[in-house]
Amino acid sequence: MMMRELPWRDPGQVFLTLADAPGFAFLDSAANDDPRAKVSYIGLDPVAILRLDPLVDDPYARLGAWLEEMRPADHAPPVSWPFAFAGGAVGWLGYDLGCHAAGVQSRFAPMPGLPGGWFGLYDTLLAFDHGQKRLFALAGDRNAGDAPARLADFTARLAEPLPPMPPVARPDWRAELPPAQYKARIEALRTYIAAGDVYQANFTTRFSAPRAAAFQPAAYYAALRRRSPAPFAAYLDGGDGVVLCCTSPERFLRLVPDGLVETRPIKGTAPRAADQAADAAFAAQLLASPKERAENLMITDLLRNDLGQVCETGSIDVPQLLAVESYAQAHHLVSAVTGRLRAGLGPTDLLRATFPGGSITGAPKRRAMQIIDALESAPRGAYCGMLGWIGHDGAMDSAIIIRTLVATRERLYAQAGGGITWDSDPAAEYAEMRLKLEKLLEGCDG
Repeated sequence: MMMRELPWRDPGQVFLTLADAPGFAFLDSAANDDPRAKVSYIGLDPVAILRLDPLVDDPYARLGAWLEEMRPADHAPPVSWPFAFAGGAVGWLGYDLGCHAAGVQSRFAPMPGLPGGWFGLYDTLLAFDHGQKRLFALAGDRNAGDAPARLADFTARLAEPLPPMPPVARPDWRAELPPAQYKARIEALRTYIAAGDVYQANFTTRFSAPRAAAFQPAAYYAALRRRSPAPFAAYLDGGDGVVLCCTSPERFLRLVPDGLVETRPIKGTAPRAADQAADAAFAAQLLASPKERAENLMITDLLRNDLGQVCETGSIDVPQLLAVESYAQAHHLVSAVTGRLRAGLGPTDLLRATFPGGSITGAPKRRAMQIIDALESAPRGAYCGMLGWIGHDGAMDSAIIIRTLVATRERLYAQAGGGITWDSDPAAEYAEMRLKLEKLLEGCDG
């Protein structure tokens, strides 16, 4: 593999320059001055692509076999490569695919035009060190020493002037559940909780719009990342009109080569305020809320159990519990659970034990997924799945697909919700859902 350091350029500008490339993947730590936003990656010209059917019975085995088959004989990066990811898979797994793999049958047909999951295999990368303002390029040899030529090709593209961005066409969003129905279904979920079916379940609703001919996903994402910068943002072009524009604040799974695992569930939300005193008051109220604390504790315990299936006995720890973390759009309660993966296991084993994530299902997980399917009005598709990278060395980093626009060739989708407990107030839950959608919908009145 060949590495080159390039003159620093802002990742957002590089995105605008290169976003029209087929199979373009941007893992975008876009939150300014945020300690969680350290490194961004752009993947170019994937070597291979894996599309997963939404109804495949074992997507983890399929993904694992593909990664093994496609792993190059010499995948070690130059010793001076300063980043965790040095080539491998970038992509996403959809929530519905995870439910099917877990044996939870849905009453919904798969979403038209959307695969169950998508991954590209990348040996051509740009990596941005935000703290030191350093930009590096990496390319693998595909055909007898062609890495220098490919490095030169996209380096030349970086020198091109920025293309003009068209104005962002505002989609004609429509709510698929009116407010009264949304609140009624939360009451129905509280009935399940009262009956002892679940302690908590994550209920969501979907907004959709026709995809107008003038809609440009790259222009939409460029505007979205300015409005709502997030540490786990992403723009992924899956071909055939499928694009994910994501501003997720939530890490799902991080796995380092020595087997250390971390997951950081978000449960608990409060609005931001322009006034500093009011903003601090919202954060304090969130931290003190019995409902929000109970919600987070339940999901933290669920994730401890999920990790316990594949981690060494005694290695599970909770180094952070109920901490307030502040993002552009909201304050959140965030905990952290860590463990050490058992010898002989890897990323797909970890995904099999934990996916879909507990923060967007509920507790107990399986029954929560069944109730979600009974009460929600549409399939989730990619929403509430995971996106991220899996390296050739077995490392992984990923996020929960929330705060995300999902585009197919024909339609656009945006979805949000929240964790429902017995103490949930339907009106407050509706307001929280709209807060989470605010930046995606751009003033929708639905």
